[in-house]
This record gives sequence, C-alpha cells and structure tokens, in this order.
Amino acid sequence: MKKGVLRPGHVQVRVLDLDEAVKHYTEVLGLIETDRDDQGRVYLKAWTEVDKYSLVLRQSDAPGLDYVGYKCLDEAAVERLQQELTEFGCHVEEIPPGELKGCGRRVRFDSPTGHLFELYASKEQTGRWGVGNHNPEAWPRGLRGMKAQRFDHCLLYGPDIAGTIQLFEKVLGFDLAEQVVDNQGNRLAGFLTCGMKAHDVAFIECPEKGKLHHISFLLESWDEVLRAADLISMTDTSIDIGPTRHGITHGKTIYFFDPSGNRNEVFAGGDYFYPDHGPITWDAEQLGKAIFYHDRVLNDAFLSVLT
Repeated sequence: MKKGVLRPGHVQVRVLDLDEAVKHYTEVLGLIETDRDDQGRVYLKAWTEVDKYSLVLRQSDAPGLDYVGYKCLDEAAVERLQQELTEFGCHVEEIPPGELKGCGRRVRFDSPTGHLFELYASKEQTGRWGVGNHNPEAWPRGLRGMKAQRFDHCLLYGPDIAGTIQLFEKVLGFDLAEQVVDNQGNRLAGFLTCGMKAHDVAFIECPEKGKLHHISFLLESWDEVLRAADLISMTDTSIDIGPTRHGITHGKTIYFFDPSGNRNEVFAGGDYFYPDHGPITWDAEQLGKAIFYHDRVLNDAFLSVLT
C-alpha cells in the first residue's frame, strides 16, 4: 500500500568548483539555473519539471551526495512517515522551512546504507520552463545542451542494502521492481519505484557507506541519447560508458562525469511497473548482460568508481 511518497523531488550534490559545475549542468545537460542562496548553493531544474528546482549544487572539498529528497502528498503524510521512520529505528531530524529556498519543512533520516534522505510536502512551483501549464507548446525554444527533461533517479552504493530496501518498502511504500541475486539467493542490487517508473532509486551492495554511483536525467528518445553522445565529444566531457542499452529496466543510456567526478546518466525509454507485477530477477552470473545488454561484459571502472 502506498504511504504518501509521490516522486523524487531533489538531490543535493557536492562539487569541487561551483562555476565549472554550473557550466556543466546548464550547458552540457541543459538544466536551467533558477536561484542561489546565502550559503552559496545553486538551484537548477529540468524544463518539464513544475517545481522550482530538482538539483542543488554545493561547493565542497570532496564530491558526492549530500541527500535525496522525496515529495509527499501532504503534510499529514510527512508527519505519519516521520513517526514510522522513528519506530523503524532511523535517526530523524526536522529541517525548518526555507533552509532550502522555497521548500517547506523537511524530515531528514538516515539509512542502513549510510545515505541521507528527506521527505517534504511543499516546494515553490514555477511551472514548466518556457511553456507554462496553460496551452503549452511541445517544447520551449532556447534549450541548451542535452535538453534534460527531469531528474529521474539515483543509484546508490552501501552496505546492508537489504535493510535500506526494507525501509523503502515497509515504511515509505516503494515497490521492488527489479533485483540482482547471487546463487545463494542474496540480493546484490535492488531497483525500487514509488509509481509506475522502472525505478525511482536503486541500491547496490558495497562495503563503503553513503556512496553515489550516479544521478540520472531523462531524455525524450534514443535519438536524443545519441545526440548527447555527440555533445559529450564536442565539449570534451569525460565519458564513462555508452551509448548502449541496459538489460535491467531496458533503458537506452549513456554515462559521463561532471567536472568534479560525479557520474551522470542520461537515458530514454525503460520499463513500466504496476504493483501486481512482482520484481524482475537477474542472476548474478548474468550481471554483464543485465547492465550492458549489448556487450554482455562488465566494466570494472563502471562498478567501482564512486563519489
């Protein structure tokens, strides 16, 4: 049964050079800068997103992930989930309204994998950039770069993914859409959704806590993924893998790095999920095909380079 979590809302990422990062996320990925705050953080959104921002960049001496936030149905849902998170054993703290610009009260909690997550019910909405919500055109003129359509998901690494997956299923109401298991039945990876998407967050077992593998943004089509590959070469952006297709989710994808070493993904397509579907299972010995469907071979750097 769904618990009131609607969708991914925002992610705060640490970068080494704020100006370089802003240039990358606006000129390469095609996000739109919407604000800055007195802490020096920069707020960005993709053009189809109704909320004012989905990505927050913070300058730091080490790259990586600060937290991922999820939008909830209403304040009553946040209050109910706050109580259930406490009962589950999470360390829970309240972040006051306005700590992130335009965002209401947030409830932040930890997880067995060492990641921090947030729940909130209200954020300033500025509408779809360049087209609005009334008689909108198909797309806005003036988009740059890859023309990313939305922040879609994160893939996170840490220990005890079983505990974090239980947290997301039992407390937050996510469904397990896809998984990788070894021949003893141990789950090595889990892909969870709070709606109909292939996944809204994914976890892979890793001894180090709180690691980020990638943040992902949706593109319109496979042609746009190929165009993204061209832009990666045109801008001398550090490429990782692709263009290719995943076996898991069947999304068409390419991976690359921001100037601080945080991995980005842009993708198109992918499976859909209903609660009565049950999880798709991949055997660990088929992991190469599960991740890189065409090559069917694992890439060690893809699995091990994290921030």
